[in-house]
Amino acid sequence: MRWRYAILGGTVAAGAATAVHDLVQKKHAILRNFPIAGHGRFLVEKFGPELRQYIVTSNDEERPFSRDQRRWVYASSKLENNYFGFGTDNDVEQTAGYPIIKHRTFTGPGAATMPHAQEEIVLPCAKVLGGPRGRTHAFRPQSVVNISGMSFGSLSGKAIESLNRGAAMAGCLQNTGEGALSPHHRHGGDIVFQIGTSYFGCRDEHGRFDLARLVDLVQSAPVKAIEVKLSQGAKPGLGGMLPGEKVSREIAEIRGIPEGKDCASPSRHEVFHDVDSMLDFVELVAQATGLPVGIKSAVGNLTMWDELTDEMSRGTRGVDFVNIDGGEGGTGAAPMIFADSVAYPFRIAFAEVYRRFAAAGLSDDVVFIGAGKLGIPENAIVAFALGVDMVNAGREAMMSIGCIQAQKCHTDHCPVGVATQNPRYTRGLDVSLKSVRAANYVRSLRRDLLKVSEAIGVVHPGLIAPRDVDLLDGTRSAVGLAEAYGYDPSWPRLGKDLVTEIEALMVAQGATHDARAETRP
Repeated sequence: MRWRYAILGGTVAAGAATAVHDLVQKKHAILRNFPIAGHGRFLVEKFGPELRQYIVTSNDEERPFSRDQRRWVYASSKLENNYFGFGTDNDVEQTAGYPIIKHRTFTGPGAATMPHAQEEIVLPCAKVLGGPRGRTHAFRPQSVVNISGMSFGSLSGKAIESLNRGAAMAGCLQNTGEGALSPHHRHGGDIVFQIGTSYFGCRDEHGRFDLARLVDLVQSAPVKAIEVKLSQGAKPGLGGMLPGEKVSREIAEIRGIPEGKDCASPSRHEVFHDVDSMLDFVELVAQATGLPVGIKSAVGNLTMWDELTDEMSRGTRGVDFVNIDGGEGGTGAAPMIFADSVAYPFRIAFAEVYRRFAAAGLSDDVVFIGAGKLGIPENAIVAFALGVDMVNAGREAMMSIGCIQAQKCHTDHCPVGVATQNPRYTRGLDVSLKSVRAANYVRSLRRDLLKVSEAIGVVHPGLIAPRDVDLLDGTRSAVGLAEAYGYDPSWPRLGKDLVTEIEALMVAQGATHDARAETRP
């Protein structure tokens, strides 16, 4: 009986001490006015996002990814049933700009007629990366779905390794992000090495770009292309930021920075200052490495893109690919104003850039890549219709290996070990399991892209055109994608030679698949 009185007495004493503290402290007015009870408000505020995520919000209203979208990624990565029953949860009747994909009753040339596209069908890029400019190591990427730039630092070593092993299984590319090429990237997956404004992985002792180190680096790993990052969707025009809480000793050694201190990259590059000098840098890197070289950028002021297409029209210099990152993207830490309001969202951003290349007759010479919630099938289809040749998945790839959209990426307290360096959390991430799930996700997205292509009547998502998608204004009217984004109807989706090449590749695969199916018992 005495222990009960002891517990009761301790509780009363603790409550009294808390009440006294609340009454005399001056930091929180609500606690000063409502001692003890005021703590309930802070408790609900702390767990509010989790309560809304799992209890309050409907299946299609949560941001940045709805419950339905997350469920599709999770089910796909686990090879569970990723179908949905009883119709759409989306508010088609009231949503402006809702995309509708227009299927065809009768198939187009060469489109498959098998019951469902199979995951073993390879879905390569419709263009050869670096081919038009004659790069020594030009190649055709074997996947139109690839893993977006996420640095070791922003993500844990186990997360990076899981994605790299998954990329190897799925036959897709993994972008390093600006944080250098770490040991966690060296597990068999092909790499796109990103050069950021701090030149991590290819800089000298003073932090300046070092071409010799870049050459040595790309020769030491399966680097297939080089991406020069001008800006990114999370914080365009600001430069990368890795909070000090996430700068471990390993990351500090790889990047050449102090341990435990904020790592803020410059907002702009030091080695070039305009389009002319940027193209000189691109050609310098391409000649030294033999690799295709492109740029990644969010889109704001459009003067740079006008100047770039003008320079490339001369035919002497040019980028091999353009990766457009929507302003709504981002996997790491960013000031709210930058995450919410700086740079165009993907569809407007990409359309503004693509129109300039198409009008200049350059669209077949450049591989267009898109990022910004494009790892969801319907968003990817609209992107292909607008002109992308490949999509990069960032946050969706994170979800495939366990991310629960806790939105704690900037705190080093990611509860599932994906976006943290804290061993307390990373211990829960099993690389052997998560790598398989990453591969399953990529394959599932490719399969759905191929299914929708078949429904439209084409053999490949790169052949989906603006005429194949309308945007609804509720149930009142619809406008074609080309009209909505100012595309000239005379612009071909792909040149005739490119169409012939990709149709031949896909039809040959389909024939091989059908032949194998007939021989199975």
